[in-house]
Amino acid sequence: MIIRKLAALRVFLKLISLKNRAPASTHKKVVIVLADKKPIRGYVNPTRLGQADLIDLLTPDGEHQEIPMAKVRSIYFVREFSDDFEPERKAFLSRPKLDGLWVRLRYSDGETIEGVVPNDLLTMLDHGIQITPPDLNSTTDRIFIPRSALAELTVLGVVGIARRKPAAAVAAIQPRLFNE
Repeated sequence: MIIRKLAALRVFLKLISLKNRAPASTHKKVVIVLADKKPIRGYVNPTRLGQADLIDLLTPDGEHQEIPMAKVRSIYFVREFSDDFEPERKAFLSRPKLDGLWVRLRYSDGETIEGVVPNDLLTMLDHGIQITPPDLNSTTDRIFIPRSALAELTVLGVVGIARRKPAAAVAAIQPRLFNE
């Protein structure tokens, strides 16, 4: 009986240690475009974006580079390294079908791009914004744009959000405190 309890305790402690372990590192293919519009290809851990002033980039040749966030114009998460990583369309032709906020971003140099971001304003207050571009058939899945590269962000619409229940229906559900 005691041996079974000890074995169960060992399994339980092992599960707890697995849950507290840091997640495995995953690097994604990116093309980093600097402020002078020079592209640099490599691999980046997306969970660390916006947390530090330096971006750790692993080049395809296996070299490590640290790029200051202030010099970055945008980071394109791509499916494959090619020369046509920028989406052909910079704006939606009609209202997007993706859930979230439909936004228009204006870079410091005046160029604009539209995209969809999650409907979470707290993520926009950090060091940058991550958008899904309008051209879903391009090699670019998403784009991270640091706040330092942006001059303006405009919300064009809210897409795909469930409707709220009327306030009167919610008030009727609440029980009365005193009988009248």
